[in-house]
Amino acid sequence: MTMTTSAASARLARELTDAETALNEALIRQSQLFTSMIVARRDVEVDQFTGQDVLMRLNKAQQELLSSGGGLARVHGRLLDIGREVGVLSEDCPTHGQLLADESLAA
Repeated sequence: MTMTTSAASARLARELTDAETALNEALIRQSQLFTSMIVARRDVEVDQFTGQDVLMRLNKAQQELLSSGGGLARVHGRLLDIGREVGVLSEDCPTHGQLLADESLAA
């Protein structure tokens, strides 16, 4: 099955936006979990360091997500370069609304 360049571009842009949104959502949820764990430890009145190992693992997971975000930003930048090279982008990033409109036109 073949796909037009503009349809492929619209799909890639939408999926990249979805991946960036999911990454941000994961960071938010992990931060909320981290806060809830600290609050629970305080409110339940357990030892000050109960669950410290779990907090450290969650912190490491957050650092890894942040690092993944850096990688995703590099992917984003390179896809913009490729879009310009193949002539499907004459500007920088389209808005999410533009992505949805472009995809519906390409379908």
